Amino acid sequence: MRIVVIGGAGHIGTYLIPMLVERNYEVINITRGRSNPYLPNAAWNKVKQIKLDREVEEQAGTFGQKILDQSPDVVIDLICFTEASALQIVEALRGKIQHFLHCGTVWIYGHSTQVPATEDQPRHPFGEYGIQKASIEAYLLNEARRHNFPATILHPGHIVGVGYNPLNPAGNFNPHVFEKLARGDVLTLPNLGLETVHHVHAADVAQAFLKALLSRSTSLGESFHVVSPAALTLRGYAESVATWFGREAKLEFLPWDMWKTTVSSEDSAATWDHIAHSPNASIAKARHLIDYQPRYNSLQAVYEAVEFMIEHRVIIV
Repeated sequence: MRIVVIGGAGHIGTYLIPMLVERNYEVINITRGRSNPYLPNAAWNKVKQIKLDREVEEQAGTFGQKILDQSPDVVIDLICFTEASALQIVEALRGKIQHFLHCGTVWIYGHSTQVPATEDQPRHPFGEYGIQKASIEAYLLNEARRHNFPATILHPGHIVGVGYNPLNPAGNFNPHVFEKLARGDVLTLPNLGLETVHHVHAADVAQAFLKALLSRSTSLGESFHVVSPAALTLRGYAESVATWFGREAKLEFLPWDMWKTTVSSEDSAATWDHIAHSPNASIAKARHLIDYQPRYNSLQAVYEAVEFMIEHRVIIV
């Protein structure tokens, strides 16, 4: 079986492509050639690399055809961000492939209502990213259920892994938040620190794509959450991180309008996006239909990433 992975040199592909190679699939990675996998693996020596700039090719109307030219049995699309982009590739691949797997996001729901969210919950997305991803999901599910296009959508949470900064207990990506907790300094959180974040290790996302591929009969025409077994509150997250360094978290709290003035505009924007969504997603459907079994809980996934940051002196503790 020949599998084309679009955007396989990133977080998910770092783990997914070696998994596919180890199962003796023929793998082709579509890449702009601007990044390398986060971890080395000899399996990459067996992967055919095709350099394509998706944005340029889509503007020319040729991207879908160039994917089809690789004669894939399966296409795994990790970097589709607009409905127009999805439409172009679906039109090219319609009737020509066995399975199409798309990477979505738990932000399709907008703010949380009933938690943990299940896949049949109504979507009320906000922000361009969430709105476009919800539109893509609706389009692909319609194509699957009404026109038999073999689509499956997987919705990760906040992806975590070695080599990049994890979402921190303040709801942004500033690595110095971990330094504060390690030193026993005061960390101020917005509101009461009870908003939620929902991490997932990149290896578990990769596992979910493989499981969906292997469970084609139960994954076609379906969407699945791909997150750790449980979300974290900001406060609980901070308290747990402090214990890694033998500390008790010293936390203070400020109302949002005051808190946002204490950090950079970049950090406040990231925090607002995360606490406004406060994702908390169920994995019951993925467990049942594709046997998704995450190896990492949220804290284990973050711990591995923080260890890497310490070793590479991204943070000093």
